This record gives sequence, C-alpha cells and structure tokens, in this order.
Amino acid sequence: MSATTRGLRLPLPVVLAGARGHGRWHLENIRRLQRHGLVRLVGVCELKPLVGEELVGFGAVEQSDDFAALLDTTGAAVAVVCTPIPTHTELALAAARRGVHVLLEKPPAPSYAEFRRMADGAAAAGTAVQIGFQSLGSHAIPAVRRLVADGAIGEVTGVGGAGVWVRDEAYFRRAPWAGRRRMDGVDVVDGVLTNPLAHAVATALALAGSTAAEDVTDVETELFRAHAIESDDTSCVRVSTADGGRVTVAATLCGHTSEEPYVVVHGSEGRITFWYKQDRVQVRRGGTQSTGSPALYDRTDLLENLVEHLMGRAALLVPPAATGAFMRVVEAVRTAPDPVALPADAWLRAPGESADRRVVEGIDGLVAVAADTLCLYSELGVSWARPPGRDALDPHGDLHNEVNTS
Repeated sequence: MSATTRGLRLPLPVVLAGARGHGRWHLENIRRLQRHGLVRLVGVCELKPLVGEELVGFGAVEQSDDFAALLDTTGAAVAVVCTPIPTHTELALAAARRGVHVLLEKPPAPSYAEFRRMADGAAAAGTAVQIGFQSLGSHAIPAVRRLVADGAIGEVTGVGGAGVWVRDEAYFRRAPWAGRRRMDGVDVVDGVLTNPLAHAVATALALAGSTAAEDVTDVETELFRAHAIESDDTSCVRVSTADGGRVTVAATLCGHTSEEPYVVVHGSEGRITFWYKQDRVQVRRGGTQSTGSPALYDRTDLLENLVEHLMGRAALLVPPAATGAFMRVVEAVRTAPDPVALPADAWLRAPGESADRRVVEGIDGLVAVAADTLCLYSELGVSWARPPGRDALDPHGDLHNEVNTS
C-alpha cells in the first residue's frame, strides 16, 4: 500500500471534472456507486454549475471551475476527468501533485509525449491512473484470450476491428475542439480512430496481446474526411507488432446506418468476433459454422475497479502502461499528413433526414472488408483511397481485384 492509499476509507470522496456531454454518464455512474457506499461526490468542476435534478441524490456538492482549488477544498481522494482532450495531462498531473487518484477519459492524451509526461508524473507521485477504456473491463477479454490460448481457432493470423457510426454536422460543432487536429497551436487529434471509435483500436490491440508501447513496431495510417472538418471521419490503421502480428482497424462516422462496432480475431481454423459494447462473443470454426449462440459476459466498471484497487482488493485494469500501444497509434495519426478530403462524388447527403449528415458511398461494406482481410482502404480497390497511378495491392504487394463494397 502506497502513502497515497494509506488510510483511505469508504466511501471515497470524488470530484468530477466535466459533468456534461459524455460527463453525464460519469455523473450517473458516480450516483450508482454512491448508492452502494463506494464513493461520495464532493465536487463538480464545470464552467456552468450543475443545478436542480442534475444533483439529486448527492447531498452537498461543492462546485467550481478551478479544478486544483476544488481538489484542495474538498479533500478528494479520486478525480474523474472527462474534459477536452488537450486538458487531460495537466488535470491528471494537478491531481497527482495532490495525491489524488484519477479515472482519465480516453484518449489519455493528444500526443505520446504528453501521455508519457502524464504517466511518469503520476508514477513519481505514487498515484493511480485508470484510463477510461470501458471495453477493457469486459470479462470477454480474458475469455477470448483463453479461447485463443486453448487453440479454439488454430494459429492467430491477425486481428481486425470495424466501426461504422453516423454523426451529423452538429456533432462536429458540439465543442470548439470537436473535429480538430490542433487548436491555437495545441494538439487535439479528435479523429474517428483516436476518439469516438478509439475503443475499437484499444480493444483490438488488447486481443492481439499488444498493449505496451514497445509492442508496436510500425503504424500505417490512411486518414480521410467527408465532412468540412480538420480531422478525419473515415480512416483505417494497420499496426505491426513485435511478435509479427497485424492489427487492422477501419472506422467511419459517415455510415449509411450505425452498426455495433466489433473486433475479430482471425485464426487458421476459425475466428472469434467480439462486439465490445455488448460484451458479446461469437466463435466460428472453419467457414461460417458457428459453435452455438453468442456468449454474453459481465463487465467490471472502471471507477469501481479503481476504488477496489485503492482499497488493496484488486489490480488496476487499465493503467497507463496498458494503453501505450494505443498511444503509438494516436501519435502516428497526429504526425501523419492532414486527412484527405474525399471528392464530392464519394459521398452524399443522407436522404430524408432533417439533420445535415454526410454518407460515404459503400463505406459500411468497406469497413467490414478491411477488418476481414486486414487490408487498408487503398488496398481494397476504392478509387478515392488509391494514390494516383497506383493499382490496388494487398499488404504483400500482389495485385488483386477491386472489392465490391456496395
């Protein structure tokens, strides 16, 4: 037990930084855990204070837009940080300097250097940091690893990930940093693979057994945008790992319809598909033959796990070290050339909808094929992704036919 955990007693006093937007989910989760006697909300850091029903059931809660001062006056033991991406490092370090442990929303930082500064600073202070990849709390993760270890699908040949969501123009106007790669000279990196569908990347890397920064040897990126934004909304990435593995994740916010994102582990004798938002796993051996109905798994909440860890009863599920590989992907996206604007004939406005939403033609199928073949968009014959003068290639350089993604 470290000096920063000695003497802690339940319920642990918690400050929430960022209680609106996605922060509302954290507020409700804190309310749930408070009912169970694990935590007690003592402070909320927001530019505009919460009022009325937002605070029902919490009792007296101090509010301020000064995070550091709020930690000092409330005596918080834990801070939940759900604020704009560029603020993550400074807020986590402000907590660490005060001996306050942190649940930090994903992505943990907009660059690998900022990530290391945050992780090293917290380690030096002896405070725990849990990174908010909720999918990594799923009990399906160790279950899939056991299936792979037991040879359920033969030799693993790669891991794919697919995410098809729909977001309209308002989504990119929800905050000044939304849809930005940088703002006022500061990195933001709010791309489809680094923020909204970051779980697909982190989960794929976890199932590949490649979560540490040193597990990554190369990252290939293809970044595109249909919307009039600075960041990418339709992208894919392929990660080469130190053990010779391949992880390819394709994602878009410009689908025809939203679909459940998933990660698939490919093997020489079958495949395992994990729909990570549903904690659902399907094993298929051979061609398309299923082993039975999909299995459903429980999930450990990451704030609850952090509390259990601080009480000396559990290991931390998602410490910074477990997201080093993901941050290598963030860094590759950050340093890549700016996303390519898709030509006007590659997308259309969603028909019959009042919201202004752009749909990339055939992207739903293309994302699925990328996850299935571990190929990048440019290798699948789609014209807008192919560099000028280049034919469609597979990852090994052989010519192949174009894929029908309609």
